[in-house]
Amino acid sequence: MVRPGLRRLLILAVAAATAAALTACGDGAASGGAAGGGAGGAGKTIRVAYQAFPSGDLIVKNKHWLEDALPDYRITWTKFDSGASINTAFVARSVDIAAIGSSPVARGLSAPLNIPYQVAFVLDVAGDNEALVARDGSGISSIADLRGKKVASPFASTSHYSLLAALDRAKIPESDLTIVDLEPQDILAAWTRGDIDAAYVWLPALDTLKKNGKVLISSRELATAGKPTLDLGVVSTAFVAAHPDAVDAWRKVEAKALTLIASDRDAAATAVGAELNISPADAGNQLSQGVFLPPAALAGPEWLGTPGKVGGLAQNLVSAAEFLKRQQKIDAVPDLATVRKAIYNKGLPSALS
Repeated sequence: MVRPGLRRLLILAVAAATAAALTACGDGAASGGAAGGGAGGAGKTIRVAYQAFPSGDLIVKNKHWLEDALPDYRITWTKFDSGASINTAFVARSVDIAAIGSSPVARGLSAPLNIPYQVAFVLDVAGDNEALVARDGSGISSIADLRGKKVASPFASTSHYSLLAALDRAKIPESDLTIVDLEPQDILAAWTRGDIDAAYVWLPALDTLKKNGKVLISSRELATAGKPTLDLGVVSTAFVAAHPDAVDAWRKVEAKALTLIASDRDAAATAVGAELNISPADAGNQLSQGVFLPPAALAGPEWLGTPGKVGGLAQNLVSAAEFLKRQQKIDAVPDLATVRKAIYNKGLPSALS
C-alpha cells in the first residue's frame, strides 16, 4: 500500500501533468477564470467535463441548452473516460462542472484527495447499464469462477466499486484474481484480443461485450443488495460561490433533459445517439437500461433533499467511502456532517423547474 505522504506527492504530480496536458490540447478544459475553479478573473467561462454514457447530460450537450440558457458565458465541453480522471482534473482546477459516478465522488470527498466540490444533481441510478460480463470461452459461468482469471474495470469508477462489491458479496478475496485498470475503449480492445476473461464496465462498451459474453451480475442487482451506484453532477465549490445563478441554469437544463427522457424517448434517443455515434434505436435501448429519476424526486429525502434537510445521498456516499476504506482504496472516511456540506441543494425544489 502506498504511504499517504507519497500518495499525496503522486497525486499532485499527476494533477500538474494533467493540467498541463489539458491546456496543451487546446480543448478549452483549462481556459478562462481564476485558479479557484474558474470563478472570476478572465471572463465568464464554464468548463464542463462529460462522459460518453447515455444520460441527460449528453442531451444537454447535443441540444446546446446550456449555451442557450447562459449566452453571456463561454461553455467548453471536454470528454473524460472515467471519474478518476475527472477527479484529477478537479484537483488541477481544470473543470467547473462534471458528470461523475458516486464512487469517484466518495473518493474525492475522502482523504487524501479532499476535493472541494459539491453534488448538485443526480443524473441517473445505475441499473442494467453497468454490469460484469464474462467472455465466451473463458470458462466463467458464475462470480465464483473468477478465481485465477483476469478481470478489467476502470479503477476508481462506479464499475470498479461494483466489481469489488460483487466479489465481497461472493466472499472472494480480491487477491484470488487479477484486476486490471483499463478504460472502456481499452477494455474493448483487450476483450477482442482475448487478453482479459471478464470486465465490469458501462454502456456503450457494455453492449459490445454482451455480444459474445455472459452477464454475471448488474449494478441493478447490487443496488438491491445494498450497494447502489449513481451518476452525479458535481460543481466546484469555488464556482458555486461565484456563479450560483449559472449553477441554477445548469440544474434546470439537466432537469429538462430528464423530463425529455421520460416524455419523449425518441427525441432523447436521437440526441444521445448523435453524441455516441450510434443509431437512435440503439441509444433508446441503452437509455432503457438506466434508471432516470423525475426531476422533482431529486429534492426528496432519498436524494439531495432541501436546504436545511439534506437527503439520503449523503449517507450513500459515506457508506461508499466506508466500503472503499475496508477495501484499502482510501485513507480515511469523511464524517456524515462533512459530506452533507458537500450536497448542494440550495433553491430546491424550485431550481429544478
